[in-house]
Amino acid sequence: MRRTVVNRVLLGLVGAVLLGAGVLVLAGGLDLYRRLGVHPPAWWPLTSPDQPVVSARSRGRWVGSSWWWPTVIGGLSVLLVGTAWWLVAQLRRTGLPWIDVPTPGAGGLRLKVGASALEEALEQGTAVLPEVERAGVRLVRAPGHPRLRGAVRLTPGGDPVGLVEHFEDGPRADAVRSLGLAELPAELRIRVLQEAPAGKRRRGRRRGHRELE
Repeated sequence: MRRTVVNRVLLGLVGAVLLGAGVLVLAGGLDLYRRLGVHPPAWWPLTSPDQPVVSARSRGRWVGSSWWWPTVIGGLSVLLVGTAWWLVAQLRRTGLPWIDVPTPGAGGLRLKVGASALEEALEQGTAVLPEVERAGVRLVRAPGHPRLRGAVRLTPGGDPVGLVEHFEDGPRADAVRSLGLAELPAELRIRVLQEAPAGKRRRGRRRGHRELE
């Protein structure tokens, strides 16, 4: 699962929780239950403008317990560490937003190609190669030049060496030629599926790691 998908799911969950809490506070603060003739259950929070978010009884119920403060401090610490880890992960993105395209003879002109468009084209070109069941390609940062990082899953009996040759002469060569790049190193992680008996799921038979310079 890509990082953008994870971020969207997390942001969606956090947004849903905040939206629900906001609706509860707004409904209680504006006394909407009484105005609309709605009778919520006795345990329902914030049913009137005079009701506090946390009652005095609730605030003092657990304070005297020996586990209360360690639990609160531990929970807040986990939340803080998790938030810091998420922030650092966003700042340390290895993907590229775009790639610079050489423009010989056009002084002052700079062309950029979106990395997502190049990744999609390479994935489609790799997916149609012989014996390929699934392919994923990312464009990552590398010293001096961008670098391709791909993960390919072959059908049972697939030939990793043949895949490398087809990838080198096909999608990678097309990208280098189309963009006019001097080089575009690639790193491929290849997984070959094993033919399983009927009714059982196929499993990976062997893995390969190839680098193309």
